[in-house]
Amino acid sequence: MRRPRGEPGSRAPRPTEGATCAGPGESWSPSPNSMLRVLLSAQASATRLSGLLLLPPVQTCCLGPSKWGDRPPGGGPHAGPVQGLQRLLEQARSPGELLRWLGQNPTKVRAHHYPVALRRLGQLLGSRPQPPPVEQATLQDLSQLIIRNCPSFDIHTIHVCLHLAVLLGFPSDGPLVCALERERRFRLPPKPPPPLQPVLRGARPEELTPHVMVLLAQHLARHRLREPQLLEAIAHFLVVQEAQLNSKVVQKLVLPFGRLNYLPLEQQFMPCLERILAREAGMAPLATVNILMSLCQLRCLPFRALHFVFSPGFINHISGTPHALIVRRYLSLLDTAVELELPGYRGPRLPRRQQVPIFPQPLITDRARCKYSHKDIVAEGLRQLLGEEKYRQDLTVPPGYCTDFLLCVSSSGSVLPVRTQDPFLPYPPRSCPQGQAASQPTTRDPAQRVVLMLRERWHFCRDGRVLLGSRALRERHLGLMGYQLLPLPFEELESQRGLPQLKSYLRQKLQALGLRWGPEGG
Repeated sequence: MRRPRGEPGSRAPRPTEGATCAGPGESWSPSPNSMLRVLLSAQASATRLSGLLLLPPVQTCCLGPSKWGDRPPGGGPHAGPVQGLQRLLEQARSPGELLRWLGQNPTKVRAHHYPVALRRLGQLLGSRPQPPPVEQATLQDLSQLIIRNCPSFDIHTIHVCLHLAVLLGFPSDGPLVCALERERRFRLPPKPPPPLQPVLRGARPEELTPHVMVLLAQHLARHRLREPQLLEAIAHFLVVQEAQLNSKVVQKLVLPFGRLNYLPLEQQFMPCLERILAREAGMAPLATVNILMSLCQLRCLPFRALHFVFSPGFINHISGTPHALIVRRYLSLLDTAVELELPGYRGPRLPRRQQVPIFPQPLITDRARCKYSHKDIVAEGLRQLLGEEKYRQDLTVPPGYCTDFLLCVSSSGSVLPVRTQDPFLPYPPRSCPQGQAASQPTTRDPAQRVVLMLRERWHFCRDGRVLLGSRALRERHLGLMGYQLLPLPFEELESQRGLPQLKSYLRQKLQALGLRWGPEGG
């Protein structure tokens, strides 16, 4: 037999982590943590995420009847219908239905129903990446309803509506936010505004939990969002909470900086990471190497940490562990960075027998998006332009970087058949004369190796101007090893209409390097 609701022994709803749950007659307020989780789960834009950090924290406010009681606070003859309307709003299947419940029940609508409607609207819009244009009218109608009724709101409901309006993307100078802000100022006693911090205002990042900041870091990294304000917030959080963070958390907080090729302005960022690495290096080997991988992409490798991970004790410790192969791959990349970029390093190195190819095949993102790639049409253009014996596709060169297209070129500029040449340049590069920069490798091989690098749209941060850290690292290292790079940006490739235009484009690119082919080029 089903137990009646509220009867002793029935299962109570599980409170959401980071939110303050209210019992009968108590108030409820969305904490910054719970609001941030809602945004991340809805894949909100960076502008909406910034809104959470820029708005002052919401005080506790009553949003109406609680889940445990059958009557809203204060009781009254309309308790049942009022709570029934709240359920209808929470279960609305479209923005239009949401507006209909509010418009058709004016006598049952209370102030606390509007935050409920805004919250449900955010859930509906978050689940649909491209809402149809008709919903713009729905947003305007909902705005007008709130504007018309906000004079009856208490200060707490106004605060919640302001938060939700910003998170949903309503413009800060639009009628809804202006009306709510006007009502908020009208109810508050006049006082001088608090001083603004240079980076963040209101809800300070150190007041958020590590779990929430990790969610934010993962969201930025996953969606390639190079948002300086949010990244600086993570860096500031890491510095302030240094003593409370272990390396397993730090590796996740540092991830977006390397991936997005962003070195924060926070002056204590690197000293803080060096202290954490010195303290935690032996406790979590994989986390330690992950942190160093992010710093490698930023060209900020600390010598002390390199001494530790290249030590025989560390290498023996990771041997036989489940993650031994991935750690050895990362250590191989770090050793390559030391070889090419740190001429002043004099500590231990990774033994030859422990080295493995860094990236023996195209990266996962390229394999997942191969149907959107320009690689096939560029390969066909090169085949018709040069002949398939004069280039190699997807060739992995030592120490393990996969190239898109590789050409061998004579000293006179003629494109040579690849089968007649060794396509690889020696690695490590031949020693430079004393005093010569490591960025100027020398080679006695008269044939040049030209690498055509596809720069697809997903190789960049979302703004399309900054290469992701892993891509920038690969190009940097190939250049330091002596390969001549010829980038093919996605904007230029997308502007070519058909194979004839693409062949003309490739011809111009190759000729600009002084390359010759065909009967006149040998």
